[in-house]
Amino acid sequence: MAMKLLRAFQHRINGLKSWNPQSLRFRLTLGIATVFALGLGSVAIWLGWTMQRMLIQAHKDNILHLAERMPQDIAIYQEMYSQPEAMQKAVANVNWDNVFLWIKNEQGEVIAKSGNLEPVPVSPEGTNFSLSGVTVSEVDGRYWILCANSLSVNNETAGELYIAQDIHSQQVMLLQVMRNLGIATIVTTGGITLLSGIYISRSLLPLRRICQLTESISADQLGEAKIELKRAPTEVQQLAEQFDQMLMRLQTAWQQQRQFVSNVSHELRTPLTIVSGYLQSVQRRGDNLNSPQREALAMASSEADRTIQLLEDLLTLARVDNGQMQFQKEKVDLNEFVEQIVGIAEQYSDRAIDYQLASHSLMVEVDQNRLKQVLLNLIENAVKYSEPEQPITVKLNQKGEWGIIEVRDRGMGIPLAQQARIFERFYRVDEARARSTGGTGLGLSIVKTFVEGMGGTIGVSSQLEQGTTFTVSFPIVD
Repeated sequence: MAMKLLRAFQHRINGLKSWNPQSLRFRLTLGIATVFALGLGSVAIWLGWTMQRMLIQAHKDNILHLAERMPQDIAIYQEMYSQPEAMQKAVANVNWDNVFLWIKNEQGEVIAKSGNLEPVPVSPEGTNFSLSGVTVSEVDGRYWILCANSLSVNNETAGELYIAQDIHSQQVMLLQVMRNLGIATIVTTGGITLLSGIYISRSLLPLRRICQLTESISADQLGEAKIELKRAPTEVQQLAEQFDQMLMRLQTAWQQQRQFVSNVSHELRTPLTIVSGYLQSVQRRGDNLNSPQREALAMASSEADRTIQLLEDLLTLARVDNGQMQFQKEKVDLNEFVEQIVGIAEQYSDRAIDYQLASHSLMVEVDQNRLKQVLLNLIENAVKYSEPEQPITVKLNQKGEWGIIEVRDRGMGIPLAQQARIFERFYRVDEARARSTGGTGLGLSIVKTFVEGMGGTIGVSSQLEQGTTFTVSFPIVD
């Protein structure tokens, strides 16, 4: 149970880490959270302000009612008592909670007051009473409603009436309510943000599914690829349908391109072979040719041979793309095979090649002709892109259940940013140098196609000015 909770927590953490500020999920969630925060915050502020205004207005109305009634009460008591005693009786008759009254005569003397006035921190002398009506003031950290009016009894001025009401407890309660509203707003916004994020994440699952499907689609699978989404929104379904139609159009265009390359290569190979043969024949019989003519014929013959090789490579790739390339796989001892290939390469390149065989027999199942083409191509590249005095090394060893063939040179090396692209068709690391060495940009692409077609893998590691190592691996068989 603990492990399940830990995995769930880690999944949530990884989900949060994967949120990209530029993603649609992040933007939608942030937008919804912002709208809810502003909306709920505005409602909470308006509600708190309205409650405070209603509370203070209710107290003000009560104070004003008391101030308006006081002269009448004094007049009634004055029929039985003297005016000072009548004022005291009327003041003492007010027994509202937290309400305090006092009356001052025209000379500024207090002639009547509430019995519980002494501990109250408000007084006419220490508090800013306004004769213009009811006000709200803070005295010693407590909130009070204050009222001061001229007192007139039986149309005669009798002094000034002061009323003070302590509303601190109600104000504290109101502030607590507003604080709770703020907390509730934050919690609600957080909850809505979380739920919105989960809902949006699930709503975007069809789009992520489309991304995953497109990542796995290769040029050879365009016709087979189809995006199937269940219970996806209508807009996403329409996107998937349009994407399927686009894949079909791409498949048609790709097939037409491959067929065109195959047809053109096939049609051009025969006449170019004839042209190359005539050029070579003229060179052999051209005793009466001058030096410039021989150089022109040699250059033309070289370019014709290069073009024929390019067409051969294109036809090879076209057969692979069309599924017409067949591999005649058989068991081969890599020690004997590599030693034989190195001998052939030394004859063609007129270059010494160091080789290291495995300490024991390594049997793999490959097409000998295709593997021969692969190794000769790699050795030829190593010779082309390294100086004559620099060694070429072919090394054979075993790693686990794989037989490893390494072809290494000490040449100029390949930049790291370009190592991932050297197996692409027509890609050259150095365009000018590739032209000078006669490269077509298809050799390594054919090598990779042959190796993977025989069930192997190929990789490259290189450092500038230190050389390049190509690694070809095949599973060992019994």
